[in-house]
Amino acid sequence: MGAILLYLAEKFGAFLPKDPATRAECFSWLFWQMGAAPYLGGGFGHFYAYAPTKIEYAINRFAMEAKRQLDVLDRRLAESPYLAGREYTIADIAVWPWYGALVKGQIYEAGEFLAVHEYKNVVRWADEIASRPAAKRGRMVNRSFGDPAEQLHERHDASDFETKTQDKLQAAR
Repeated sequence: MGAILLYLAEKFGAFLPKDPATRAECFSWLFWQMGAAPYLGGGFGHFYAYAPTKIEYAINRFAMEAKRQLDVLDRRLAESPYLAGREYTIADIAVWPWYGALVKGQIYEAGEFLAVHEYKNVVRWADEIASRPAAKRGRMVNRSFGDPAEQLHERHDASDFETKTQDKLQAAR
């Protein structure tokens, strides 16, 4: 995902800082996500929510790592509105679906267990990004659960958001 985001940012000249120091900060957080998210999803998420056998040691081990990562993000977001600084970048685009969804209770149903409310800066950042129109549309693509008006199983054109959500397809039958 990081390589795709970098390619698209360079191709379209968007969401990638031009200033060398800010660009390096953006890359640091983009690459942080590439290395950190497997511990959240493949480690914590798997053992907490999906493993057929609950292994207390594994759950506790990966829960502590998830909390450490949330703390790293929270401390960074206390310093700036976005991960790379004052502007929304591909670093935020990469990190938000994982950690934003976690603190907003959209994955693993582990909010209380991880005390995600304590990471106030991550919650603020997650809310801010979630309110962006493009983020709202992105959450609809390939979604197969929840409100049919928020499910767009396939996207081939921008107009699909207006004409091919599940509620509209069901009404047309």
